[in-house]
Amino acid sequence: MSHDGLGPRAVMRSVTFLTATVLAVPLLAACGSDDEAGKPLAAQDIATAGRARVADGGTLHWAVDDVPETFNSFQADADAATNRVAQAVLPAMYRLDAAGRPRRDADYLESAKVVDTEPKQVVLYRLDQQAVWSDGREIGAADFAAQWRALSGKDSAYWTARNAGYDRIEKVERGRNDLEVRVTFARPYADWRSLFSPLYPKDVMGTPDAFNDGARRKLKVTAGPFALQKVDRKAKTVTLARNPRWWGRPAKLSEIVLTAVPREDRASALAAGKLDLAEVDPADARRIETAAKGSAGADASAPGAAEGTGAARKSGKSEHSGKADPSEKSGTTDDEQQPDDEKKTDGDKTDDDKKTDGDKSDGEKKSDGGDSDEESTDGKASRAAAAKDASRDLEVRRSLEPAYTQLALNGSEGPLADERVRRAVARALDRKELAKLVLRPLGLPAEPVGSHLALSGQAAYADNSGALGGQDTAEARALLGDAGWVPGGRVDEEKTEKAAGGEGEKSDRGAKSSSSPKAGKKDDSDGDDEGTYIVGEDDKGRRTSAGDGKDQRSGHDGRHLAQDGRPWVGRELSQGGMAGAYAPKGTAAPKGTAAPAGSASGVLAKDGKALNLRFVLPSGEGSETLRAVAERISSMLVKVGIRTQITKVSEASYFKDHIASGQYDLALYSWPASAFPATDARPIYAKPVPAADGSLTVEQNYTRVGTDQVDQLFDRAVATLDEDEARDLLRKADSRIWAAAGSIPLYQRPQLVAARKDLVNAGAFGFGTPVYEDMGFLKKGAVRDAASPSQK
Repeated sequence: MSHDGLGPRAVMRSVTFLTATVLAVPLLAACGSDDEAGKPLAAQDIATAGRARVADGGTLHWAVDDVPETFNSFQADADAATNRVAQAVLPAMYRLDAAGRPRRDADYLESAKVVDTEPKQVVLYRLDQQAVWSDGREIGAADFAAQWRALSGKDSAYWTARNAGYDRIEKVERGRNDLEVRVTFARPYADWRSLFSPLYPKDVMGTPDAFNDGARRKLKVTAGPFALQKVDRKAKTVTLARNPRWWGRPAKLSEIVLTAVPREDRASALAAGKLDLAEVDPADARRIETAAKGSAGADASAPGAAEGTGAARKSGKSEHSGKADPSEKSGTTDDEQQPDDEKKTDGDKTDDDKKTDGDKSDGEKKSDGGDSDEESTDGKASRAAAAKDASRDLEVRRSLEPAYTQLALNGSEGPLADERVRRAVARALDRKELAKLVLRPLGLPAEPVGSHLALSGQAAYADNSGALGGQDTAEARALLGDAGWVPGGRVDEEKTEKAAGGEGEKSDRGAKSSSSPKAGKKDDSDGDDEGTYIVGEDDKGRRTSAGDGKDQRSGHDGRHLAQDGRPWVGRELSQGGMAGAYAPKGTAAPKGTAAPAGSASGVLAKDGKALNLRFVLPSGEGSETLRAVAERISSMLVKVGIRTQITKVSEASYFKDHIASGQYDLALYSWPASAFPATDARPIYAKPVPAADGSLTVEQNYTRVGTDQVDQLFDRAVATLDEDEARDLLRKADSRIWAAAGSIPLYQRPQLVAARKDLVNAGAFGFGTPVYEDMGFLKKGAVRDAASPSQK
């Protein structure tokens, strides 16, 4: 999320402004109110319709990134598809509403409340009397107790990824009857509603062997509107079928088939009727909308008209300019990296390639006249027309993900170890402009967001960016001057060859964390897909074709939160790039191009070193927006005298070998916004702790910037049972995180979902947990509710 929310605030240019100094910012959030939380910036776009208008039966084909490696959500390799299955087939005591707030799930829980606080906190759960597992056994205290023991962290034989909250429980026991569960806490826990969602049966949680292996490939016992029926790893599908023992409102759909489909193939799969619902990238969204309107082609002046399709991306061409990306000229071609039967791009394939005998559209199997090379041109044209007609039955539903993209500043060493320099970077940014760059072309609200810990609409949200201040070039330059960075200073030529923290520099930025390699691991940025470009050198101007930002059309900064910041759900990006963002390694930028208007005259230097920051970015095709944002940020920094060395690294190494291990100065990645920030956000902002070997234990704080005060505020927030007090403590913590300037939220991530027009109660869910039993296809002649965002 990007922010410019509050107006500029004067910042003392002396050591007294440092966040280590007590009471630098607390008044900014001392008195919060729920009104500050506001509403979600974008509503859900799911084409709502009452159940009476939804047909009984039918199969929903829904795209996922991968078939899950495990169906146990508490294991390290669980991913988004794992969670999607769990939501459909397992109990959850609480689910999230459209504003991202936890709400009791009445299908499982009649009530849940804190019944005692002294001497210890006790929560009493009253379960629905009809709630049973698919094997007929009642859901009860034994399941709660088994899950607590597995996730408490006391038995290392359980290979768990997290135990937050469960480690605060003292005991779980049966209440007055089988429908009551009493949970007693050893320490007060504000986020107790986060527990037991999902809830697994004791068959999965009861022993280490069952936990570690029992739910990796199957879930025999479930308790949701759907059950896990089949996993076909060869076909890359997971089939969910109606649960005959479900006691709630019956599922409208007969089946949901989750199918692993690469992003670049989804538009053609949707047009061919292979998919009914799929998250798509902006270029494909534009293509789908154009086809749906029956247009022969996109208006060249319309937002996104310049975007390429999968063919352009696979050929190494920019989606923005149509020119070959210079960073793709070295190394193997895409065809060399693919099996022969996968070498065709979407642009090369005929509709015969995209449609097989088994393809279905609208639930009816289409006959196929053959796929031979001798098929007539007329036959191929008719197939193309059919695919185009199918595309007219699609639409794009859009909202904002419950996640934000941030600029991370590595404060462990180098220039950014000085808080004044980090503040100067932040004050140089026009975050409103960055939000517009990404979101406005997609028709989404381009509002910067003011919190690290929540998004607009969530209880803990308040715009605390005033703790740092808005964009102010003069203030940024003054902060740099106070830090000793002055124009025209002596620069050691040998040292200016590398950016701070750059490749080849002897630097120890290693840190201990569950996902990072050992300290001191060598940067692997020598791969063929690496590109480096220095922004801000007097004789090397920025290429304006992609960086001036006048007409940027991409809007997705990564595939999902996996590689953007959750190491236990790591997934890879696809290859690609944006022309003009980088030159191949060792190639000078075009000479004779003027520096951006307003650039600081002269190089800022201190102690013989130029102020030059290494900006590390992934090289994958899903990261075009990140690179557009990085270009714009770099041009803003040049105006205050900060040069950036933009370095494109392989997608596989980006997070593990650069972000987690601290081999960067500036980076862009995303974090999810949790409904329980006191628990989930603490490890992201916890103060790093020195280890015995001299490295830092950073948990998930990959900026290495933290304070004791922030830690203490989190500790107090998670331990109070007064919801108003907890909210205010979190807002104070967020103000201090802003003031430390280790991470700068930029924008809430866009969510674009292509769907069949007759599919209802599904699409861009935003904050909300999907209601699987209500999804389905409209009855013939039925209409959905009043116009949704996708119809406006």
